[in-house]
Amino acid sequence: MTITKQCAVNITGSGTKPIVFLHGYGCDSSMWSKVSPAFEADFQVITYDLMGYGKSAIEHYCPDRYGSLNGYADDLIAILEELRLQDVIVVGHSVSAMIIGLAAKRRPDLIARLAMVCPSPSYRNDGDYAGGFDLADLHGLLDILDVNYLGWARDMAPQIMGVPAQPALGDALTESFCRTHPDIAKTFARVTFLYDHREDVKAITQPTLMLQCQDDVLVPPSVWTWLTDNMQNAELVVLDCTGHCPHMSYPKETTQALMDFLRPQAAA
Repeated sequence: MTITKQCAVNITGSGTKPIVFLHGYGCDSSMWSKVSPAFEADFQVITYDLMGYGKSAIEHYCPDRYGSLNGYADDLIAILEELRLQDVIVVGHSVSAMIIGLAAKRRPDLIARLAMVCPSPSYRNDGDYAGGFDLADLHGLLDILDVNYLGWARDMAPQIMGVPAQPALGDALTESFCRTHPDIAKTFARVTFLYDHREDVKAITQPTLMLQCQDDVLVPPSVWTWLTDNMQNAELVVLDCTGHCPHMSYPKETTQALMDFLRPQAAA
């Protein structure tokens, strides 16, 4: 089975410039359904499910391969190679912002521009770096997940969504979390919350949009500042929005910010 089939790659759009939308933790490619169609007139729109999520071929999930974000970056590179694409725009939400960053660092010949939605290179406080959480807090969160994953999902998903006035969105994220195989979710949670890719993002040379929300329970403003100060070619846009999933809760604002950054590429 090819990697495009393993990851349930879907290609739409009438444009020729390729753009990939990659989902975050506990989600699948459908989470981009309110945003990605807006790009179909000008781009070749590519979505797929991270291994272990959505319609991916879960029988190909290997804990060793996916015990770090490198395995997911390898998949992205393999998909682009299989589709014979170059100069690709990649959009990654949350942990996938680091996945696309790792791939872009290794293969600048394939990836031309990046858009990182609510990225964090590390959630851990470390000296002068304020990632938002002490290491003990992160381990405590993961311990709860190990004991009661479904309860953790029901508690955390609405907080991560961050729009209490729209409870249906929190419910949708909860349902997505609960559809995930618990063992895969637990492994990916450790990869997500315990990684440190600060040195990796410093090496990214491609133009990069950092799209953040003003009030995000997972990513404090100190992380935006660090990224702005340490990335080589990054532009920060802060949406007048709340939560960690603006592509779901504020799709119009998210789409417009991405359009402003990417639209010139459609004619390139």
